[in-house]
Amino acid sequence: MLHVLLTASVAFIITFFAIPAIITVAEQKKLFDIPDARKLHTRPIASLGGIGIFSGFFLASLLGISVKAYPEFQFFFAAATMIFFIGINDDMIVMSPMRKFIGQVVAAAVLIHLGEIRITSMHGLFGLEQLPDAVSLAFSYMTIIVIINAFNLIDGIDGLAGTLGMLTTSVFGTYFLMANMPAYAVLSFSMTGSLLAFLIFNYNPAKIFMGDTGSLLLGLVNAILAIKFISVADSTNVLLPMESAVAIGFSILMVPLSDTLRVFSIRILRGRSPFTPDRHHIHHLLLDRGLNHKYITLCCLLVNVFFIALAYFSRGLGPTYTLLLLCTVATVMLAALLLLKKPVAETAASAKPKSNALAVHTKVVPITKETAIAENE
Repeated sequence: MLHVLLTASVAFIITFFAIPAIITVAEQKKLFDIPDARKLHTRPIASLGGIGIFSGFFLASLLGISVKAYPEFQFFFAAATMIFFIGINDDMIVMSPMRKFIGQVVAAAVLIHLGEIRITSMHGLFGLEQLPDAVSLAFSYMTIIVIINAFNLIDGIDGLAGTLGMLTTSVFGTYFLMANMPAYAVLSFSMTGSLLAFLIFNYNPAKIFMGDTGSLLLGLVNAILAIKFISVADSTNVLLPMESAVAIGFSILMVPLSDTLRVFSIRILRGRSPFTPDRHHIHHLLLDRGLNHKYITLCCLLVNVFFIALAYFSRGLGPTYTLLLLCTVATVMLAALLLLKKPVAETAASAKPKSNALAVHTKVVPITKETAIAENE
């Protein structure tokens, strides 16, 4: 327990001191995320916070986990490093969705084939147990990539992705700690500690964003933890077995995962790429109904906690009925939100005309004299 707390503290301290330095460098080098018609912020903000998250998480994990005792972690760290460079490349120079997708597939391949992070069984969900190798591989790739993108896509307003990430990693970490799996507990709470430090600077009004560097890394770590949790918790040979582990694992990631699956489905049904940006995410729906960043973050956090509690207390129904219950309740809540009328008055941001200056080809660009003048107008 003390070992895990010390590791989380190290992650917090490293990130806490790294973020102000990153903000200073961004200001000196004039590296900012410029607002445009789709983005919600109205002033240039540094989007390199993922560097600080990665630094705290990675160094703390290396200090707290023995690769000799847990050899699979060397592949976890390799995949995390790959995702880090994909993210920072996308934050600095916009990558095409296909290049990002290929990078995510390669990172998933490292986890599946070398790190043994793989879904081999459905654990009774819909009456299914052991999966054929081909199905197991395909489902493992799909799960990892969807979870990675779930946190990338939910990172749309100040504090939301970081807050949900703190919740998920702390819940997974608590289970692994109670199940006497200290290495996975360290991995979980290292991310929790880094996110806690980052959120000090990210809550509305944000001084810095985590960017794709942080959100992709957060998704990767949650993919590792979720698959490991499901494979371990459903076994009767572990210290802390848990019924309906598949449904509980889904509930822990409920808000980002269900939002991503819903938005992907909408885009595909409309004949578009699932990675095409739009305004159908849950935080957009809540913003359109008058809530601000802080209330949306709190609302999504409480909803996710509610679904975790619902899954835990209904786990005796079995994985299939528990998951169906979660999906039914989520559908009813979403329908109620959609039926809620939008405020009559449009926000000032949506009323602003689009500027030609917003058509940039990079996410992080230097602030020129002309841009600064335009921002103050």
